[in-house]
Amino acid sequence: MQRRKIRDNIHWLGAIDWDRRLFDALIPLPDGTSYNAYLIRGSAGIALLDTVDPAMADQLMRQLDGVAAIDYIVCHHAEQDHSGALPMVLERFPQARVLATPKAKALLVDHLHLPEDVFVTVADGETLSLGDKTLRFIHTPWVHWPETMVTYLVEDRLLFSCDFFGAHRATNDLFVGDQGLVHEAAKRYFGEIMQPFRTAIAKNLEKLAGLPIEMIAPSHGQIYDRPSWIIEAYRDWVLGPPRNLVVFPFISMHGSTRLLVDRLTAALTERGVTVELFNLAVTDIGKLAMALVDAATIVVGTPTVLGGPHPLVAHAAFLANALRPKARYLSVVGSYGWGGKAVETLAGMIPNLKVEVLEPVLCKGLPDQAAFTALERLADEIARRHGESGLQ
Repeated sequence: MQRRKIRDNIHWLGAIDWDRRLFDALIPLPDGTSYNAYLIRGSAGIALLDTVDPAMADQLMRQLDGVAAIDYIVCHHAEQDHSGALPMVLERFPQARVLATPKAKALLVDHLHLPEDVFVTVADGETLSLGDKTLRFIHTPWVHWPETMVTYLVEDRLLFSCDFFGAHRATNDLFVGDQGLVHEAAKRYFGEIMQPFRTAIAKNLEKLAGLPIEMIAPSHGQIYDRPSWIIEAYRDWVLGPPRNLVVFPFISMHGSTRLLVDRLTAALTERGVTVELFNLAVTDIGKLAMALVDAATIVVGTPTVLGGPHPLVAHAAFLANALRPKARYLSVVGSYGWGGKAVETLAGMIPNLKVEVLEPVLCKGLPDQAAFTALERLADEIARRHGESGLQ
């Protein structure tokens, strides 16, 4: 794909990765992704903003054919899907200086073994004139690494946001068209990548609040030419209360735990509580991460395996602990054969979750009426807590 014009003297460069289905050997990419770089030609200088994943560096290098010189390469983030082609670009344009935060410089030296003399570090709020175009660098630590920053193009009111507001979605449409599709992709991206850093993201949203932003160009996904809705979506995901929602990851080996799961789901439904079930034998963990953005309560369903929770449940608990959702309550339902400590083990795996643990429901073997009655009480308690909190 060739360079594509965004505005006068501002072009998209990069690569669309239609086939990639896994990121960081962990995150599902059902819709592929893109690696976005941008070229800005000022009357007194040329800047390239970011590069691409090294697997697609050849596409970026072809797009740079005919570019006689690059004065600056702005590196917003040291992760290789943004910076991996930087050595190749510097080899073609050895006179270019790499602009980055001090922390990004250190990481790029470590990750790419670049010489220190190619870097110029920029302070928070520092500006660079390209003649008729002015770049303002804004440090945005922990969105989502400690060294990240964004660039604001003053004259065009255009924010180059790096991973901020990004979405893993492969498409040849340069600008957002179907807002619903992009909203889901952006929420999945937030849930998988940004959710653990809500406090930092809230602070960085405030840093951007005073800027007149007419367009947002992220490092993954499409350009927002009407950006207010994605900014408001982020405010809701970061600062808004949870929903009247129970997220219910579970696994069942011989059917007993599934009976508990189905009975509690029905009881919650009767009480007006929304439930999202995730059978961990087949679940897309990106969908689970996205649901956790809104969950008020997490209920985990697990059989007992060798005295503890099923390994797939332990994996889900580890991920939830890492993602740090804003859920308020947690409970466990499950079955066991002769005994075990599934609840205690799971509780020890989620120290980052600031939740109140509601009375678990565990049964020996096949659920009986006593277990079903306990599930009704648990449903009553969850519905009561949600109602008292005014969750919708």
